[in-house]
Amino acid sequence: MLTRIDHIGIACFDLDKTVEFYRATYGFEVFHSEINEEQGVREAMLRINGTDDGGASYLQLLEPTREDSAVGKWLAKNGEGVHHIAFGTADVDGDSEAIRDKGVRVLYDAPRRGSMDSRITFLHPKDCHGVLTELVTSAAPDVADH
Repeated sequence: MLTRIDHIGIACFDLDKTVEFYRATYGFEVFHSEINEEQGVREAMLRINGTDDGGASYLQLLEPTREDSAVGKWLAKNGEGVHHIAFGTADVDGDSEAIRDKGVRVLYDAPRRGSMDSRITFLHPKDCHGVLTELVTSAAPDVADH
């Protein structure tokens, strides 16, 4: 069962500049940052608020580390902006299978490692009214290596 909006992924050309915009404009601070080699991105998670299920909602800022990454290709085609929406779930495996059974294409055969050691998968945007959709099971509530 999907329990919250986990995060909104925003693709950007310059992570530091984009972080500074969100800090100066809205007062959001970086909760966690990392480089995900598998996904080819440098990212920052800005915590927005806690949620009823004990998790949190974030903005995820994504800067590609290589042009051939999914985010790099997306930026080249679309420019900066909202890349995807992610829903939190306690069971990414079960929920992705249930959604697959409803005819929605799940992009990974098995969930992969995501931000903050979460487990993730994506749903095809053509099956989700043009929105790239991510399902996320957090490793542990509100735990991060700043």
